[in-house]
Amino acid sequence: MGKTLFAQVMEFVPWKNFSRIIGRHGGDAGVKTLSCADLFRIMGFSQLTWRESLRDIEVCLTANRAKLFHMGLKNIPARSTLSDALNQRDWRIYHALAQRLIIRARELYADAPMTVDLDASVYALDATTIDLCLSLFDWVPFRKAKAAIKLHTLLDLRGAIPAFIHISDGKMHEVKVLDFLPIEAGAFYIMDRGYLDFERLYNMHQAGAFFVTRAKINMNFRCIYSALVNKDMGIICDQTICLNGFYKVERIFGISASDSIQRC
Repeated sequence: MGKTLFAQVMEFVPWKNFSRIIGRHGGDAGVKTLSCADLFRIMGFSQLTWRESLRDIEVCLTANRAKLFHMGLKNIPARSTLSDALNQRDWRIYHALAQRLIIRARELYADAPMTVDLDASVYALDATTIDLCLSLFDWVPFRKAKAAIKLHTLLDLRGAIPAFIHISDGKMHEVKVLDFLPIEAGAFYIMDRGYLDFERLYNMHQAGAFFVTRAKINMNFRCIYSALVNKDMGIICDQTICLNGFYKVERIFGISASDSIQRC
């Protein structure tokens, strides 16, 4: 029998790096039946075959018992063993592996062409709320009868590869992720209006990055200058604006009242 498709996919995993990561965190210390690497294989198999529960994983592996060796697995773990492993394994092991895989993927797409003629990196930032069962995930209460987490993702548009992922409780506002988002000088960040916070965006500007976002409907500003644009290219207008109100300007730029008018 030749290699299964799953075994071929697993060949792309840097197993030597993964082994060093496991050793660094002592992931297999005291483990007898299900190593960190085997748990990764099983969860990868579960993800690729759309398994929905631990029982579903066990039944599907049992149905493919003859192919376990070719999948890199020695035996079929019991549901209780899987449950204990998922609760006890150090999450930092798989986080470090994910970061390593992201680096390798970005290297592969480093020279890939983009629809926009830019030499700099272009990222898209957004968040999505994932609803959970409150009785099972009582550590992330969201509403009265619902739990939820929020997945904040920074996507590298050159290859559509996640460059940054942060998981928070469902109540965290999207804009707060800008406080610990790694900023790359010279890169462009595309965001929705939920990230419109001028103080945080100014910090991004100070770091040498550029951002593209949408204005809120109630944004209080005035137009200072309008540049000529080619509307055939889909550009509606190109304006230099200034926020109205002294306190907004002072909070963002840290300037005095006399300077605030001149700098606008």
